[in-house]
Amino acid sequence: MTMQDLVLLDAIGAKMGYLTQRQRIISQNISNSDTPGYKPKDLVKADFEKVLQDVTRDGMKSVRLDTNNQGHLLPPGEAGARKVRAQDMTYEVAHSGNAVVLEEQLVNSSQTILDYNTMTSVYQKNVSMIKTAIGTAR
Repeated sequence: MTMQDLVLLDAIGAKMGYLTQRQRIISQNISNSDTPGYKPKDLVKADFEKVLQDVTRDGMKSVRLDTNNQGHLLPPGEAGARKVRAQDMTYEVAHSGNAVVLEEQLVNSSQTILDYNTMTSVYQKNVSMIKTAIGTAR
């Protein structure tokens, strides 16, 4: 068994990739906060139970997100696409038609950072347990 065979680490890595893409979209929303007619976007949240079943049954090749444009949000070396959706809850719309609420985007960004840090911690703890199991922990 190699490190690549550990499904949990693959799932954590996939979640971290999702959070990285979400942070990029939130950053785009913030940078377009003055663009007339711009509507904020967000990634579609994955059904964790379905993703877990896909990962454990078919491996990571079956876990893909879709985009609305073939060139959007592709990580290096990945041919699959990601699905982007318009953000559902908008509390304000400027006279220019811009629907970005900076406070909302900052909350989304903070939550994404918190989730990413949690995944990093879980990943580190799993690697530490593996090192302990093979006798190389310090």
